Amino acid sequence: MGCPTKVQLIKRKQSEQWYVNLPMQIAQAMEFDKGEVVEWFIEDKETLALKRKDAPPQILKKKPTG
Repeated sequence: MGCPTKVQLIKRKQSEQWYVNLPMQIAQAMEFDKGEVVEWFIEDKETLALKRKDAPPQILKKKPTG
């Protein structure tokens, strides 16, 4: 299940700034820290990926597939 979020636009005299807010539930589940740096990647016109440089360690181990 996803978390619907609106894209916001703030227009100023000489620039525009677009915002996508991260819902609290997502930020908490991902254990984001205030001021953490992330990087956006455009996968295609439907998918925008957010990558963390310094993510906290995994609590649960992933089972190998195959």
